Amino acid sequence: MSARSRSGFLKNNGLSLAYLLLFLLCLGGHSLAGWKTFNKDQAEHHETGETYLSYLGNSHFWQSVGENWESEFLQMGFYVVFTIFLFQKGSSESKNPDGKEPVDEEPEGGRLLHDAPWPVRHGGMVHAVYKHSLSLAFLLLFFLSFTLHALSGVRKHNAEEAAHGAGQVGLSEYLFSSDFWFESLQNWQSEFLAVLAMVYLSIYFRQKGSPESKPVAAAHSRTGEY
Repeated sequence: MSARSRSGFLKNNGLSLAYLLLFLLCLGGHSLAGWKTFNKDQAEHHETGETYLSYLGNSHFWQSVGENWESEFLQMGFYVVFTIFLFQKGSSESKNPDGKEPVDEEPEGGRLLHDAPWPVRHGGMVHAVYKHSLSLAFLLLFFLSFTLHALSGVRKHNAEEAAHGAGQVGLSEYLFSSDFWFESLQNWQSEFLAVLAMVYLSIYFRQKGSPESKPVAAAHSRTGEY
């Protein structure tokens, strides 16, 4: 790849690459901090600690990962679906409540465009599913993260109970426990609060150059980015 090609790639994918880098750095930091915390707890209970590589397969780590991922995908999934039919006048995060927008149109004419996505040009059931593929993708990611949280969480719970000489619980019992829902809801509420802040603050505040903001001179009542 030439220097010009690399430069073009970085420019065209900078936002995704920046977030991927931040994700990997934070995940690495999360695993290191979790490893230190886990071994500290093990030492306090006079039990053997783990190496870092061994800890990467530990339910202590994956339970916390799944717990956080599920809340992120849940709030984004709700956001995608709610913005179909719910409005916030003045917010850059909302459609205009007073008229239809391009995202509301049926893409019948799109089948004639050579660069339209394949499912649009194909039509039929593939097209019908593709129209809702973004919300379905977030639903699937939430389900996978929820499952990771549940399976790792019950393993972690049973390991802690065993260390204290207590009995084990099954997955269904763990899913209905206050421990599981305390872990989940403490993250869910913060994610919904963050989205609420973004939706409402974008009515009155601006950020020049960001597509998440209205133009700096736009009236507070203007809804949407433009």
